[in-house]
Amino acid sequence: MLSETPVRARSGGRAARHALRAVPNVEMLPGLHNKIPTCEIMTGSQIERIDAASMDILENTGVVFRDDIALADWKRAGAKVKGERVYLDRALVRDLIATIPAAFTYHARDPEKNVALGGNKCIFVPMTGAPYLRDLEDVRRNPTLDDLAMFHKLAQMMPALHSSAHHIVEPYDHPISQRHLRITYSSMKYSDKTFMGMTTSPKNAEDVIEMCQILFGADFIDTHPVVTGNCNGNSPLVWDETMLGAMRAFNKANQPVLCSPFVLGGANTPASVAASVAQLNAEALSALAYTQVVRQGCPAIYGHYLSTVSMKSGAPMAGTPEISLMNFMVGQMARFYDVPWRTSNTLGGAKTFDAQAGYESATTLSAVMHAGANYIWHSAGWNEAGMHCSVAKFMVDAEQCAMAYRMAQGPNFDDLDAALATIPDVGPGGHYLGHPHTQENFQTAYFMPELFDNNSIEQWQADGSVEITERALKQARKMLSEYQEPTLDAAKNEELLAYITRREIEIPAADELNQSH
Repeated sequence: MLSETPVRARSGGRAARHALRAVPNVEMLPGLHNKIPTCEIMTGSQIERIDAASMDILENTGVVFRDDIALADWKRAGAKVKGERVYLDRALVRDLIATIPAAFTYHARDPEKNVALGGNKCIFVPMTGAPYLRDLEDVRRNPTLDDLAMFHKLAQMMPALHSSAHHIVEPYDHPISQRHLRITYSSMKYSDKTFMGMTTSPKNAEDVIEMCQILFGADFIDTHPVVTGNCNGNSPLVWDETMLGAMRAFNKANQPVLCSPFVLGGANTPASVAASVAQLNAEALSALAYTQVVRQGCPAIYGHYLSTVSMKSGAPMAGTPEISLMNFMVGQMARFYDVPWRTSNTLGGAKTFDAQAGYESATTLSAVMHAGANYIWHSAGWNEAGMHCSVAKFMVDAEQCAMAYRMAQGPNFDDLDAALATIPDVGPGGHYLGHPHTQENFQTAYFMPELFDNNSIEQWQADGSVEITERALKQARKMLSEYQEPTLDAAKNEELLAYITRREIEIPAADELNQSH
C-alpha cells in the first residue's frame, strides 16, 4: 500500500522544486529526430503516376524561366529552350537532382545550436513576412524594427524553435530598399540560432551572403550551410528573374534554398488534389534541378507553400483536409527523390487568436508531423492568412511545437522496469502521487503546458478567469524582461555595422526593392 512505501530523501524539498519550476527553460531543444511513422497515403504505383505526370509536364509543357542568365545556363546544360520556355528531359532532371545532398547540417553562431536536416531530422522555424502584428497589448498595427527584434528575442528563448528566421514582421520604419540589411543584422544579433536570409532581390541576397561571410568567414560558409533562402515560383510553371537571381547568389555560396512553388489550389493549380501535386512537383523539380546547374552538390530543399482557395470568396484557406492530403503526398515525393523538404506549419486564417486559429493550426501541425517534413516553416505566429504575426499565437504555437517535439520522440522505454516496479509497491486501490518514482519523474514523464489552463473552473475563476491570449501575452512580457542577448563578437559586430553603413550609403533610400545597387 502507499502508506507502506518508504520515502527516500530528496534534495531541496518542495520549495526548491517549486522555485526550479518557476524558472523558464529557454535552452534550445536539439534538432528533432522524428520517430513518428510517416503517413504513406499513396501506393508505389500512385507515386510513379505523379512522377510520370510531372516529368511529362516538364518535357512537353515546359517551365518559363524569365531570366536571361538562367536560359543560357539551361542551354549549356543541354535543355531545350524556346524563348523563355525551358523543356526539361526527365533523364536530365533525374541526373541533376541526384546530386542534391539528402541531408546536411546547419551551422549556427553558437555551435551547440547546430541542427541536422534531412531524412527524419527536422527543425521548427517561425513565420515570416507579416505586414502587421498583434502586439503585446493584442493591438493590430504596423511593425517596426523594435518589433522585429522582439520576435527574434522570443525565438531565441523558445526551446522548440530552431531558427530566428528573418523578417518575421516587416519593419515599416526603415526604407524598403535598405530594410534587408537591418533584418539580417537583427537575426544575427538577437539570436545565435540558425536563420534565414532575404531573397527579395538578387542584390539583397548578395548582401545577405556577404554579411554571413563576415559573421562566419568566407571559407567557412563555402563548405558549411549557415543560412536559408526562400525562392517562390509563380504558379503555374513560372520562375522569375528576381527569384532566380537570388537563388544563384545562395547556390554559388553553397547555401541552401527552399525551392517553393506558391500553390493556391484551384486558382493557380487544377481543381484536383492529385493534379495540383503533379504540377507543384514539376515546378519544384525544375528549380531543384537548376540549383545543381548553378553549383553541383550544393544543398537544396524541396519547398512549397500550400493553400486551397475558397470558391465562395477566392480567399486562401488554412487547415483544410486537402492541404493535409497534399502535405502527405509531397512528403512521399520528396522521399522518392531523396531530398529534404519544407512545408508550412501552424497556419491560420482567423483574424484574432480564437478557436478558428487554434483548430486550423493544430490540424496543420498534426499533418505536418505525420508527413515527415524537414524544414517546418511558419511554425509560430501566423494568422489572418499571414497578414499578421500575433505575439500571443507566437507563444502558444511555439509551445505546441514543443508538444509535437515530445510526441515525435516516441515512447521512452528506458525507465520501463523502474516504473513497473512501482505497481506492486502501490497495489490495488492506491495512488502513485507520493511514490518516490513519481516524485523523481513527474516533471519529465508527461508534458506540462505552461500556457494551457487545466485547473478546475473554481480555481480558474479565483485566479481571475484569465483566457489564453492574456496568459500568452503575460508570458511573453515576462520572457522579454528576462531575455539575455547572446554576445556577438565585438570585432564582427563592428564589421557588420560598418558594412550596413556603407551599403545604406550606396543604396538610395526608396520605397522599392533594391535591384541595381
